[in-house]
Amino acid sequence: MILQIEPAEPGAHWSTAGLCAQVDPRLFFPTKGQSVAEARGICMACPVRAECLAAALGRGEPSGIWGGLTVRERQRALRQRREAAA
Repeated sequence: MILQIEPAEPGAHWSTAGLCAQVDPRLFFPTKGQSVAEARGICMACPVRAECLAAALGRGEPSGIWGGLTVRERQRALRQRREAAA
């Protein structure tokens, strides 16, 4: 699957430039046991991956793949940040 990176409108929210907007959103909310490889691959090529991940971490997003990370990976990242700050 080849996705085109479309430039965002000036002043638009970062999410409008996300590659995830070009595919079925269910891909980023896998059911238990479903592979996250395709979603993760899209995230890794996305021009707004960092913004997406920062937003998900800031909100404590409880589900889905955000910025290429699963819920557990985001929880681990938050824990590591807190430990590094302490």
